Formats: sequence, structure tokens, C-alpha cells
Amino acid sequence: MYKVIIQKGQIMKTGIVFEGGAFRTIFSCGVMDAMLENKIMPDYMIGVSAGAAYGVSMASGQIGRNLKILIDYRNDKRYVGLSNMVHRDNRSLYGLNFTFDTIPNELVPYDYDAFHRYKGTFKCVVTNVLTGKPEYKTFTGYDRTNQLLRATCALPLAFPLIYLDGTPYLDGGLSDSIPFEKAFEDGCDRVIVVLTREAGYQKQTTSSVRTLARAFLKYPEIQRDILLRAERYNRCLKRLERYEKEGRCLVIRPTKSKGFGKIEKDFNKILSMYNDGYNQTYSLINEIQRFYH
Repeated sequence: MYKVIIQKGQIMKTGIVFEGGAFRTIFSCGVMDAMLENKIMPDYMIGVSAGAAYGVSMASGQIGRNLKILIDYRNDKRYVGLSNMVHRDNRSLYGLNFTFDTIPNELVPYDYDAFHRYKGTFKCVVTNVLTGKPEYKTFTGYDRTNQLLRATCALPLAFPLIYLDGTPYLDGGLSDSIPFEKAFEDGCDRVIVVLTREAGYQKQTTSSVRTLARAFLKYPEIQRDILLRAERYNRCLKRLERYEKEGRCLVIRPTKSKGFGKIEKDFNKILSMYNDGYNQTYSLINEIQRFYH
């Protein structure tokens, strides 16, 4: 774990933020693996949606695990497919029990013991359906059905509401897509931010977004989150740019994300996106080490 002495008696706390983005987050997996190969392990990690679901494998030190899951199971209907939506106990594009229970506990085992040896903190962003506000919950690795990871990934309509302690939650990206400010609030001094969109990307409020919002008349705060998400996201990018110029954040983002589907089927594109993250990070290793030092 990297702790950097700024001055006598003061220890630097290092952090990393993983944006969501469904299968685009395979870019982030390349970043994670390159950092792990170079024994760079931040003190604090926070992820949103797929950024959290994939990010926990960095905390457990499992190089290549995320890529193996996507390559081995992308075309498995138990993992992702419209047929999963018709099951009353699932109602998700993803096979929830298969994705969050069978895979980590049987097929591509998650190393819970290694995670528990991680001395840092891993947080997941979820959106409270009743308030529309983000909540930042610590991943503990003790719930082997991974309800928290289900909640942070729960895209509106593509997932059912996920209940944690009786409260309904949806995808954390609805309320805090890039939680770098939370990382600083939690005491980090330097934060790497891993995005899943290329430089210059701006989110838009499209007609499909407005249609999605109408499906949540029962939950006005979520409806508001959906309609305001693009505006909030774009403002967040501007703040991130300022933090980057100040030297508090180091941003790693895809060379190109346009044309890469949220649930991309093309394995060449998937491997290319992973390799982009991996190769970029290797080229930045010295800079990353200086940044964290």
C-alpha cells in the first residue's frame, strides 16, 4: 500500500475512482491489471455501477479476473440477455444470481480472503430511490450474494429495485457518476480517476432519456435524477478538469469509446478496449508512481 510522506508527521492517502459504463468498464480493468502488475495499490477505492463490480477484483489483487469473466460469459444467456427479463424473480437484462453469486462463488471465484487482507477501503455508490441522493456504502466481502454490487449496478428498467436493509436502491451513476469529490471528502490527498468515455465526451438528455424518466412517475426524485443526469455529469467533468490542473487528480480515459456498445458483443472491440487501458497505464507507470509519491 502506497503511503506518501508529504512532510514530517503527515502521511498521504492515495485513492482511485472507477466510473461505471457497463462493458466499457473493461477499459478500467486494463488499468487495474497494469497497476496490480506494478504493485500499485491505492489506500482507497470507490466505484460506481460496473466500476464497483469490476473494481473489487483490484482490491483482491486478482489480475485478469474481470477480462476472463467477460470473455468466457459474454455470450452466455445466463449472464446477459433479454430472456432474463421475463423471469419474475429476476426482471433484469442480467441473470442476477448467475452474475453476482454463481460466477464469484463457483465459476470464476472471487478471492474474499485476499480482499479481507486489503488494508484500505472500498466504497460503492448507490442511489436511494426515495430521496434520489447518492449513498456511499462500504463493500465488506461478507455478503456472498453481493447485494451491494447488485444495487450499484441497478440501471433503471434494466434491473429491478434492489433493497438493502429495507430501502430501495438503483444505480449509483444516477446521482454521482464520478465520485472523486467523495474520495477527497474521505481524506484522500491524490486521486486517480478512471473514466470510460474519451476526452471531449458530453452527456445529452435525449428523447429516450425523457421516456425513461416517465417510467418513474412513482419515484419523482429518481425521475429528477434521470432528467438532470447529463447536466450534472457535464458539470462534474468541468470540476474534474480543474482538479486535474491543480495536480490533485490524474485522469485516465479511453482513447476512443464511441462505437463501443454498453453490452458490446464484438470480442475484438472488448480486447481492444481492455488493451487501451492496460497499455496507457503501463506508459504512465512512472507518472503514477510520482503522483502517488
